[in-house]
Amino acid sequence: MIVILFLTLIFLVLGALEFRSHQHNLRSIPIRVHINGTRGKSSVTRLIAATLRAGGYKTFAKVTGTLPRIIDDKGLEVPILRPHGANIIEQTKILRYMARRKPDAMVMECMAVFPEYQWICEHRMIKASIGVITNCRPDHLREMGPSLENITRSLLNTLPDKGVVFTAERKMFSLMKAEADKRGVQLIQVNPEDVPEEAMLHFDHLEHRENVAIALGIAKHLNIPTAKALASMHACHPDPGALRLYTAQHEGKNVRFINALAANDPESTLTIWEKVLAIYPDPGSVLIMLNTRADRFDRSLQLLEMVGNNIKYDFFISIGEKTKMLSQYYHRYNIDPRKVVELGLTTQETIYHKIFELVSQQGIVLAMGNMGAGGLGVAYHFRDQGKQKEKISG
Repeated sequence: MIVILFLTLIFLVLGALEFRSHQHNLRSIPIRVHINGTRGKSSVTRLIAATLRAGGYKTFAKVTGTLPRIIDDKGLEVPILRPHGANIIEQTKILRYMARRKPDAMVMECMAVFPEYQWICEHRMIKASIGVITNCRPDHLREMGPSLENITRSLLNTLPDKGVVFTAERKMFSLMKAEADKRGVQLIQVNPEDVPEEAMLHFDHLEHRENVAIALGIAKHLNIPTAKALASMHACHPDPGALRLYTAQHEGKNVRFINALAANDPESTLTIWEKVLAIYPDPGSVLIMLNTRADRFDRSLQLLEMVGNNIKYDFFISIGEKTKMLSQYYHRYNIDPRKVVELGLTTQETIYHKIFELVSQQGIVLAMGNMGAGGLGVAYHFRDQGKQKEKISG
């Protein structure tokens, strides 16, 4: 019994010392930006970090998206190794790493999905001086749903105490504003139309105007010149999941591969497809490639429904995990089983050659779903095999 009490006392003391050390680390970094939202968190984190560097702030950032990274004050990237998987405790370790380098600012992407963990990430781990909620869209329904209101309220757990928050959200803004006012938080809604078209043309990938608008809103808040902020954003590395279009040729056939794997939610994916179709109104054979992950099966069903209701296609290719289970939902979501090509977990080369086999002379592939479970590898295979990289202007 005495031993148990002694060990308990030791753990309590160690916990108190760890908490005190973490609070000291927080106070040592004057500007703390915490990024939450449904879509675009990694891209916005990169853009804001670039903006702060342009303003002369020594800035470190952390992204948790396609490939987790620390971005240092020079814009260089350090991989984050996760031998035991992702855990929100990682945030305190990363913050300690940053604090040792005495930055003026840090930008952290929220890595929590469950509402209570989002609250902990903000109110115990980050305590942001500037918050961001990129947008509120249907995703992670099991953890935050089932309704868009539920998702919005979950994201609002990262409103900083009496801080300032930037958002590009439109549909749920009134709810966000009411909650922000209740908590004494200043909520600023940015307008994507304020970002000039010319500024968007300088990105070598499809960057969303809403993301740039949020970064420019923070630039204005910190008195960083717009021209400086944009130049730094144009020069920064995009997330590996950033939307790109690769063109590849094989045996006299031409295929455009649209890497929309990181979009995830139906609304964003459909918007991308409509934009691409406007640029290429005569695409040839249309192939939808859905990459499924076992732990994101509900997301796959949402995308399945979106395709069945909105996109005309010649072939529907299913790759990744649980593709056989996916087939049970084809009739429910208006997917024609005769057009389905189920490949499951297979090699990048197999998928590549199958796509060219299905295309007549030219075609376009809309790759959606998830970067994991082999999705990123397929995108990189088309990138490496492609003769050129095309740009989709935003």
